[in-house]
Formats: sequence, C-alpha cells, structure tokens
Amino acid sequence: MGYAELPLHDGHVPRWMLRYMERLAEAIVAVIVEEYGPRELVRRLANPYWFQAFNNAIGMDWDSSGSTTVTTAVLKKVAMRGNYGFMVAGGKGQAARRTIEELEEHGTRIAGEKAREAMRASRLAAKADTVLLQDGYTLYHHAVILAEDGTWCVIQQGMNTVKKMARRYHWLSPLNPGRETLEPHAGIAAAEKEEAVIDLTSRRSMEARSTILDLARQRPEKTLREIMEAYRALRGIAPLTRWLGNNPEPRGRVIVKAYRPQQRPPRGIEKKLRIIYEADPRSIEELIQLRGVGPAVLRSLALVSELIYGSPVSHEDPADTSIDPFRYAYIVGGKDGVPFPYNPRLAEEVIEFLTMVVEEARIGVNEKRRVLRRLRILLAPGRQQPRHTP
Repeated sequence: MGYAELPLHDGHVPRWMLRYMERLAEAIVAVIVEEYGPRELVRRLANPYWFQAFNNAIGMDWDSSGSTTVTTAVLKKVAMRGNYGFMVAGGKGQAARRTIEELEEHGTRIAGEKAREAMRASRLAAKADTVLLQDGYTLYHHAVILAEDGTWCVIQQGMNTVKKMARRYHWLSPLNPGRETLEPHAGIAAAEKEEAVIDLTSRRSMEARSTILDLARQRPEKTLREIMEAYRALRGIAPLTRWLGNNPEPRGRVIVKAYRPQQRPPRGIEKKLRIIYEADPRSIEELIQLRGVGPAVLRSLALVSELIYGSPVSHEDPADTSIDPFRYAYIVGGKDGVPFPYNPRLAEEVIEFLTMVVEEARIGVNEKRRVLRRLRILLAPGRQQPRHTP
C-alpha cells in the first residue's frame, strides 16, 4: 500500500517527448477499447491510481501535480484524432470553463441525449468539491470523460498553495438520484489526510445536511441571528464543547481547526440568505448550485448546524489510498529521469508492439488471446528495462 503524492511542479514537457506520450497513450487506449470498449476505459480512468499508473506508463512525472493536467490533455488529443468512442471535455484553468460548451458541441455527437447527464455531473462535481467538501484545496483543473454509451467520469484537481501540494478527485457515473452528493467519489488521490476538513458529502453529515437545508429555507432574519450567535461561540471556544458529551476535547479541537480561520460571517451573507430563501431549494444539490452560494455560506450554515442544533458535521478527510503505481514508471522511464531518463527508442518499441497487438487482435479470438498474453509479458510490473539514453 502507498500514496501517489502530487506536489505542485513548475516546468513543461518537451515537444519531442510529448509526441511520444501522445502516441504511447493512443496505443494503450486502442488496446483497451479494442478488447473491452470505451466504457471500460472511462471506468478505469475514474480510479485515481489506475489513472496515475497510466500516467506513469506513458512517461509523465511519477509524482507531480502536472501528471493530471498533462495526461488529461494527452487523452483529449487522442480522443479528437481517433475514432475510439469517447471524448474529453475541459482541462486546466480556462479550459475548465469550456467543459459544458464542449459537451454540448461534441458530447451529443458521441453519446446523444445521454450527454446531458454528464453536463449535470460536471456542474455538480465542481460545486460539491468546492462547497460541500472543504479540505483546503482550490480547484484549478476540471475535465469530463464521456463514452458513447453515456458512461462518464469527472477528474478534477485542487491545489493547496501553502503546502505546495495538489489532490485529485474522481467521480464515476451514474449519479444516484436524490443522493447525488452523498459520498460520490470513486476515489481521491492525496499525499496525506488533512485535519481541518468540513465534509458534507459524508454519510456522517446526513443530519447536518438536513439541518442546513432547513436553515436555508427559514426566514433569513432568524438564520442570520443564529449565524452571528455561532460565530460568537466560536470566538469564545468554550461553548464549542458544551454539548459534546463527557470527553469532548478531541472533537472540540477538530471543530476549532475546521472553523477557526473564519471567525466572522462572510460579507453580504444577509443578501445571500435572502436569495436562497426566495429560491426555496428542495435539496442540498439545488442549494449549492444557486448563484452566490459558495464555501463561506455553507461553512456558516454548517457551523450553525453543529454548534447550535447539535447536528454533527464530518471532519474526517475522505481522501483514500491504494497501491503505489510507481512500478509502471519503469516501462519507458520518466520525464524527470525517475526511475531512469525517458527512453524514446524504448517508447517506440512499445508503441509499435501495441499497434501490432490491435491489428493482430482483430484477426480472431485465438489470435487475440495470444497477442494479449505477449502484451502482459511486455508490460509486466517490475520487468527490467534497458537504460538507454535519448
């Protein structure tokens, strides 16, 4: 077991290396789509550590934040120039803002009306990992990968500029009607768990979610008074633990860490509460998608829920871990020279072999099995590779 660390890295991929990465990624994608179909490719990309292993296999950094942005961009190019039955929308920075536009333009061509579900998921995932899950990471990358049968995954990444680290959030279809944001992640890749977290996606926050929705729908004047009272209690600290039982201190400290950096209500909170009240949201999903409802508003309502009404909010970081995919970096080497410098000749050999696999696999079932066995031997984890230099 291990972690895929994602430190924030500067720099870029050289053009010559990027061309190899694109060709190698396309060769791997072609094999998966030929053998299992585009649906399975999307399912695998929704696994944060399979995604990391794929990133390592094409030669990108084994442990940096750039592994997400570059690998997603590479997949986007592969999807655009090949008929593989999937598409990638969005990306880093400004590209993320075009996700819905790209899904509307190309998604309906790929998946028809089923693309609408991916559009809804895109909006919901972006707000949920900003508003319902507050873990200290600000989103800067958002992409949706959509298969022709309507299967989708969302891959987004946030950064913590203080720690100089990133974490990656994965969602996988389908959304569960009525419970869309209740533990929705297929996985979250992170270097470590955070202590000061507000997680309203957790099942342990179900009571708090209900309380928050009630607060949002009651008269704004009453909700504002309760918010002010909660922040006064936060500054005093003592009332934080009065309802927590016989041994409240550990949980009390977690609550202080989660809310202490914000010791006063956000500006314009009264106006936002009135907008929410007039919208009359019927679910937490409707609430967070209202204009002006951001992390500060939900944090204030969560504080009221916890301190005044005793409805506990989960402060446990939902980030999880899996096997360390570093071993796949041995296939062609890595951009940063880890575990050995990127080897273009070796990459060319792998590309040629994978291309041959797809061509021969189309001959027949028996032949397909034979060449796939050869593929497994070639890409076997831990297989020693020669240390060639570019």
